[in-house]
Amino acid sequence: MRIVVHGQDAFGKAVLEKLLERGENIIAVCCAPDKAGRPEDPLKTFAREKGLPVHQPTSWKTPEALTLMRSFDADVCLMAYVLLFVPQPVLDAPRLGTFQYHPSLLPAHRGPSSINWPIAMGKTRTGLTIFWPNEGLDEGPILLQKSVEIGADETLGDVYFKKLFPMGVDAMMESLDLVKAGVMLKHDQRLADGSYESWFKKDLALIDWSKPLADVHNTIRAADPAPGAWGTVGGTKVDLFEPQRMAGASGEPGTILSIDDAGMVVAAMDGGVRIKRVRAAGGKKVTAAEWAKAAGIAEGARFETGATKPS
Repeated sequence: MRIVVHGQDAFGKAVLEKLLERGENIIAVCCAPDKAGRPEDPLKTFAREKGLPVHQPTSWKTPEALTLMRSFDADVCLMAYVLLFVPQPVLDAPRLGTFQYHPSLLPAHRGPSSINWPIAMGKTRTGLTIFWPNEGLDEGPILLQKSVEIGADETLGDVYFKKLFPMGVDAMMESLDLVKAGVMLKHDQRLADGSYESWFKKDLALIDWSKPLADVHNTIRAADPAPGAWGTVGGTKVDLFEPQRMAGASGEPGTILSIDDAGMVVAAMDGGVRIKRVRAAGGKKVTAAEWAKAAGIAEGARFETGATKPS
């Protein structure tokens, strides 16, 4: 079977690695255009190391892009983490079409921050979907789905790198095997047409300590490692990572109740959150105790609780 891999970053590279381990016939690799001042895409680097042709159209909406995809004479295209919009004629160019990975249980959490949002909403399960995309945003008939638990203190990084990433690579292989076996499931009309959620941006990750403990804890988890939940204390802006619920803690919301080697406990409306690591503006992640000592922050200091926007 003649296969095109379309993706980027570490996930695209991992999918390509697995395909080559299986001895699949990869005829072309497509990835996002290079960005000035940024490292080369890991997928591009790996593909070139393996002697595979790499293509980087700036847009897939042009006649030239359609001609390029048709020129591959492919049986199927695997889309592994693709951010550029791909129109239907390009999706349909391979004989069997194009299937795509998305890290949520579609139709829930369509959009670019599909892992952040279920954590921020306090959900206990999420998953991944392999589907046949149409020209909508994360829409199309579903080929298969896998579900995973979101642990009580698990962050975005935990859910993605420990669960949805490795499971997603395996799901792409399972989907390819289904397609090879003729199990297309294009008749399945469970279309991924749920509500669309945009980026979970920095302004959404500002912590309002006057909110319930669950809201504060979920927001910090959902923004870890990116975009990074944050707050301001003593005039210093700081990003917050690795939270743990402390239901028995009490104090005025935003007050730092304790600082020790285990972390910094900050009061919310009905409990507290232990923050294990922080990052000051322009700095690196360090333990909360290290940061507090360097910044001159002591127990009893208070985080602002207003809706200040990030600078």
